[in-house]
Amino acid sequence: MALVVQKFGGTSVGDAERIANVARRVVDRHRRGDDVVVVVSAMGDTTDELLALASAVSRDPHPRELDMLLTAGERISMALVAMAIEDLGVPAMSLTGSQAGILTTADHGQAAIVDIRGDRVRAGLAEGKVVIVAGFQGVDPHSKDVTTLGRGGSDATAVALAAALGADECEIFTDVDGVFTADPRIVPEARKLPEISFEEMLELAGAGAGVLMARSVEFGRRYGIPIHVRSSFHDGEGTWVKEDTMEAAIIRGVAHDTKEAKVTVHGVPDEPGIAARLFEPLAEAGINVDMIVQNVSIRGVTDISFTVPKASTQRARAVADEVAQAIGAAGVDIDEDIAKVSLVGAGMKSESGIAAKMFRILADHGINIEMISTSPIRISCVVRGGQVVEAVRSLHEGFGLAESAPIGAAADA
Repeated sequence: MALVVQKFGGTSVGDAERIANVARRVVDRHRRGDDVVVVVSAMGDTTDELLALASAVSRDPHPRELDMLLTAGERISMALVAMAIEDLGVPAMSLTGSQAGILTTADHGQAAIVDIRGDRVRAGLAEGKVVIVAGFQGVDPHSKDVTTLGRGGSDATAVALAAALGADECEIFTDVDGVFTADPRIVPEARKLPEISFEEMLELAGAGAGVLMARSVEFGRRYGIPIHVRSSFHDGEGTWVKEDTMEAAIIRGVAHDTKEAKVTVHGVPDEPGIAARLFEPLAEAGINVDMIVQNVSIRGVTDISFTVPKASTQRARAVADEVAQAIGAAGVDIDEDIAKVSLVGAGMKSESGIAAKMFRILADHGINIEMISTSPIRISCVVRGGQVVEAVRSLHEGFGLAESAPIGAAADA
């Protein structure tokens, strides 16, 4: 008998028929003799609808009250799934994040899981029940306030629960068949990967691939929980995310991100401590900075550019304007018409020429590179927003990622 945690996303529980389908899938696994914990997201577009409602009644919703509102979506899903499972003759119980013992930091809207007690989950399993837990939420143990984990937080809930409960595996059911070599919506010939390493999946998630939340992958890597990303609409195999893979691909996939903006502070004095004076206030304001480029100094001044999530653009501008005025910089520009395209593959560590080939492919398609950042297994370039689709398609084709042969074979350059 195994213990499995199954997570179903918003599309998977989007209406009554799909909830019934989820219930049948869960009951089938339970009747095979396994203990099952289910984590659910809000139905369909519920979270977006609640956010729109909040904006309609308040120009600046209080973060605590916004979290109280948003957690309602997952509570609806968990109760409906529990009802559907009960109707199939299997006992079930639903729990909110706080009832399940998911303890978080106090950061409303972007809380981090710090501990999972899980006593009520274990008690329910001991009674032979399927336990359904509301994803995306927890509780600050100090204030007792409900918190949310940010977009994709149900993934983190599922993998963290799997780790806390000592589960044998964690299944992430979604509306796609697994992890692909690129977004199949813009690259129809993209290939589903049978497996991918935690390290590679972390880079893809951070580069914009929306299949898994990066924090969920980090939980899986830290606690050795294999994650199976698969479709909720059929029983086929998906993609296994795990520590070691059979194939050490040079290039595993191409990811893109259109949700970042570029901030440029012009005419910055080129002297020690200036970068710290800019980025420390950004960190204190909770603004995540991704790529950073400082231009060559000319006559004692330089420009510093960096990227931030578009959702943080206004806060980043306010901080940058204040710092620019304090240090005597020339001004601040915001460019939201950018996108990031990235190559990811563990084989980059030992293979030369990947960056050169990437730059040549983009150049041959008339795509200018505005910023570059790298890690041992990733190369990311900022390009014009209107060219990102062509960039992804050209790189996917240029590196032979649609081929059924080992991916690395097409990457020699």
